[in-house]
Order: sequence, then C-alpha cells, then structure tokens
Amino acid sequence: MRATEPRINIIETRVLSDDWYTLKKTTFDYLRRDNTWQRQSRETYDRGNGATILLFNRERRTVVLTRQFRFPAFVNNHHGMLIETAAGLLDDASPEARIRAEVEEETGYRIQHVEKVFEAFMSPGSVTEKLYFFIADYDDSLKTGKGGGLEDEGEDIEVLELPLEEALEMIRTGEIVDGKTIMLLQHAALRVATVSVA
Repeated sequence: MRATEPRINIIETRVLSDDWYTLKKTTFDYLRRDNTWQRQSRETYDRGNGATILLFNRERRTVVLTRQFRFPAFVNNHHGMLIETAAGLLDDASPEARIRAEVEEETGYRIQHVEKVFEAFMSPGSVTEKLYFFIADYDDSLKTGKGGGLEDEGEDIEVLELPLEEALEMIRTGEIVDGKTIMLLQHAALRVATVSVA
C-alpha cells in the first residue's frame, strides 16, 4: 500500500474523453495535514508512460536531436516546430526496448547500449505520464537509416546533429523549449563538466 492511500477517499470517477488517450474527472476527499478532510476534484490525462533519449558523441561533443511539428505548442502561440530528444510511449514494452526502437525510427541510429539516468513526472498537475530518461553514445557506424519517424503515424521528423555547446545556447535563446530535451542536455553538460574537473 502507498503511504498516502489512507489520506485519499475517491468519491467518483467519470471518463470525459476516451478518444486517443483517456481524460478522467475524479472527485475525492483528501486528508489535509491539519487532520481535516477536504473535497477536491481533478482532471487527469492518461496517455501511458514514455521514454526519451539523448544521443551523445563524447569525443566530438555532439548530440543528435529531432525537429517536428507539435500542434499543442502551436495552439499556445508557438510556431510548433519543436527541437527535441527522440521519445515515445512505452506501449507495453520495457523502457529500454522501446527507446531503442524509437530512436532508430526517429533518427536512423541503431543503439544497443542505453544508460538510464533518471525518471520524472513532467506535468504532474494533470498528466499521469512518467518519463524514463536515457543517454547513449553514438557514432557514424551506428547510422543504419535516415530516420524521420513513421509516416502512417503522422510523423515528419528532421534529424539534427549539433555541438553540445550550440544546443545549450539554443536553450538560452529560446530555440529549444522542450522540457525533456532541456533536462537531458543539461545532464550531458554536467557530465562533461565533471569529466573536465576530474
């Protein structure tokens, strides 16, 4: 049992949408720290868990990223062409297996050895998804295809190879605004800094 379970009493759960993924509205009583119960209502969007990966060439200090159109960003006053790390939903696969398949579909690199670096909830106020974050070494010998994603899934992905320092600068200038990508680039920068100090 989760330690918080005695503090949560679910009253009602209604499915608001079950089209692509599931949007639910749940009413529940929550036991506050002052030992009083409070009735609350929250909507949760369940799209499953996912994984993301940064391909990093330590010798050349380059990274492989993708650029694709994201409609939700577009409707939030952005041009919608987001630069990101390769990522995908698990769809009942292990995080390691799924990210190896996803990175090959999106970038054309066939990676065998991936290193999990952390897990994170990206928008825990409304989205149930937990992301598994990976990093992997790459070089030209691992390039087996052109990438670009799956056309029948609506993917039209451009593959980018950039110096790590340039990618970090793109965070500062606002060219990279995707959260998972920022986290993995900063992880790589910290890793490089640690090696340099050692």
